Amino acid sequence: MLNDPVLVLNQSYEPLNVCGVRRALVLLCRERAQTLETGEGELHAATAVFDVPSVIRLLHMVKRPVFTRRLSRREVFYRDRFTCQYCGRQTRDLTLDHVVPRVHGGVHSWDNVVAACVPCNHRKAGRTPRQAGMRLKREPAPPRLNPFAHLMHRQLPDEWSVYLPWKQPSTPVLVPA
Repeated sequence: MLNDPVLVLNQSYEPLNVCGVRRALVLLCRERAQTLETGEGELHAATAVFDVPSVIRLLHMVKRPVFTRRLSRREVFYRDRFTCQYCGRQTRDLTLDHVVPRVHGGVHSWDNVVAACVPCNHRKAGRTPRQAGMRLKREPAPPRLNPFAHLMHRQLPDEWSVYLPWKQPSTPVLVPA
């Protein structure tokens, strides 16, 4: 329960991060945050009982850190939507391919790395796509910067959808007239 996820919002209600219940309780006890949504259950301390928070809001404004997307296998697969960039087949069995092979002076960068299925990667081997007679479905490019990227690939509780700009609640919220 202490490691359950808690959504942390900036003073302006902008999603900042996800932390554990323990960290959220420290922020609440030091009066640096307030609870907006509570989760299920309670935590019992020696002298107090705390509701488990699900969403907290910081009481002071925090400058949003600039997130840069690290070049990794997982990020390349998400950028390419788990699709081979040579044949267009969607699969989870992908490899990384350097468009210009490293032996020919290609660099390991967002502009030179694509997702490829195993058969296409073997067919291309250590050649350029032109030498192998293959065409890319889409030219590789760095992914667009998204300040919420660290939240988008997780399973998020429904009560958070009110605070996330890209996610709508699964059930409509009824507002009294």
